[in-house]
Amino acid sequence: MKYEKEMEETASIMRRLYERGLTTSSGGNISMRVGPDTVLITPSALDKGNLSSDTIAIVNMNGENLTSKYNTSIETGMHLEVYRRRPDITSIVHAHPIHGSFFTTTDRKLRTDLLAEHRFILGEPVFAPYSLMGTDELARIVGEAFSDRKTKVVLMENHGVITVGNSLFQAYDRIEVLEAAARISYMGELLGGLKTLDAKKLAAIDAM
Repeated sequence: MKYEKEMEETASIMRRLYERGLTTSSGGNISMRVGPDTVLITPSALDKGNLSSDTIAIVNMNGENLTSKYNTSIETGMHLEVYRRRPDITSIVHAHPIHGSFFTTTDRKLRTDLLAEHRFILGEPVFAPYSLMGTDELARIVGEAFSDRKTKVVLMENHGVITVGNSLFQAYDRIEVLEAAARISYMGELLGGLKTLDAKKLAAIDAM
């Protein structure tokens, strides 16, 4: 089957998200661009912890489902809009990790200036204002949030988080690191006394 390896990788990363508690059985979606007009994306209404390669859908950049066996994710339009605006990336992960999603519901800042690794992998997260899930408006808002090629992570207000990468693993890794940064940010809010990386240190990391 064409794209069999890529489909298995997509299903495997989705299962890993679920096993790590980074999304729920019905939540989240991931995609991989495998050609100029071809994207693999997880299906709608299937258990995310039990996906297999033959459940992954194939769509074109117009959103047409080329594998009618399964319905595509409700957020397919959002993924495609990000790909249109970011020809430099090949993979997208959208999930609802508990601590990361918490920071989409508050004015408190999810900090990436506490650990050097977090800054290097995530950069500075961008905040996207709320819009109803699965809508063209949400796709537009999230696409605009990713317009700057430096953006790796977007926090979707009262919704969840979305990351991009040059590989599916890189996009997935950014979700894991984001959740770690969110947990440290949360603990810092509780305990206080945070020691942040100053502007000079951050600039040196950003230049790497």
